[in-house]
Amino acid sequence: MSEIPGPSALATMDENSNKENMDIFYEPEKKKVKVEEKEKEKNALEYRLSGILCCAVCLDLPKTCYQCTNGHLMCAGCFNHVLADSRLKDETATCPNCRCEISKNLCSRNLAVEKAVSELPTECQYCYCHLPRNQVDYHERELCEERIKWRPCAYHVTWTCQKFVNRSTPSLCKYSRIGCCWCGPFHELAEHEIGCGHLMKPGAEIMESLAEVDKYNETQLKLYKDIVSLFSCEKVTFNDLQMKPYRTDDFTTKLFYETSRFSAFNFQWVIKARINNDQKNPALTTNRTLSYQLVLKSKFTTPISLSFIVLKGPYGEMKVNPYIYTHDFVQDNVETAYNDLPIINSVECNKLLAGRTINLRLIMVMMN
Repeated sequence: MSEIPGPSALATMDENSNKENMDIFYEPEKKKVKVEEKEKEKNALEYRLSGILCCAVCLDLPKTCYQCTNGHLMCAGCFNHVLADSRLKDETATCPNCRCEISKNLCSRNLAVEKAVSELPTECQYCYCHLPRNQVDYHERELCEERIKWRPCAYHVTWTCQKFVNRSTPSLCKYSRIGCCWCGPFHELAEHEIGCGHLMKPGAEIMESLAEVDKYNETQLKLYKDIVSLFSCEKVTFNDLQMKPYRTDDFTTKLFYETSRFSAFNFQWVIKARINNDQKNPALTTNRTLSYQLVLKSKFTTPISLSFIVLKGPYGEMKVNPYIYTHDFVQDNVETAYNDLPIINSVECNKLLAGRTINLRLIMVMMN
């Protein structure tokens, strides 16, 4: 006689039969779509804010941010470039987004955007770790083990080292003054200096490198000595001037700058300036320069030998390297040639063109 299964056995049989029935209709859960790292970055808040707070022209995140009356953002460099372009074209400057009029008076700084941008992450250019933008400069300069410390080297200046020009990998070796042009990360510096090959070089080879360094230093020293010696002359004067923009009467007008007449040594003078040596379409170029000439407006009987220097004015923002020019004024030659205004770079030139006036200080020394 067969045994009757107990309650526990019946429960087990029911579970097995249920599993068999479920296997017929069973479907595995759908797999989740794999999200790549790039897609995660695009969905991150920092990435979305970067697209919202970027400059409307260059699409970079601005350290200094200007906004038009409708709130569209531009970095300081692009803002000055747009104003400079409008000055060259003799047009009204407009916002690249909404075409409303912009100027230094109509636009304002947006400090909230500047502070928000300073907290957004960016990569260290050496070790590629992510840091807030307001901390990355200090990290690259002092903390990063892969950093390449910036130290101007006369050897690299004289030999026009491209790494020096780019300011990306300047020499750190302490023997660079005797010709070593090693460039590398900070943590490799000590090891390199221990085995630097220039330690064992003969004096004759080292003297060649030192001669190049001395030549560069002497050139710079001579300039400042010449400037100081000019101040020892009897007839020295300086004038703080403003150059204002004007247009020529040609069919295609050109922008030029001119000061009002000013007095020096009992004569009347004027300074004129032009952009890119009177190039046809300076608005189509990215590299811009200014050149100027000194014009004598008064009558005179004896030749005048004059040296002159242009410097930043007391209320101006012009960053210029001093350079001495000399000219002999005679009856048939009352204008100097157009001399380069030695502004440090094209970005500074755009800043000057963006303003209404250019403030400068002219130092004049009569040599006769």
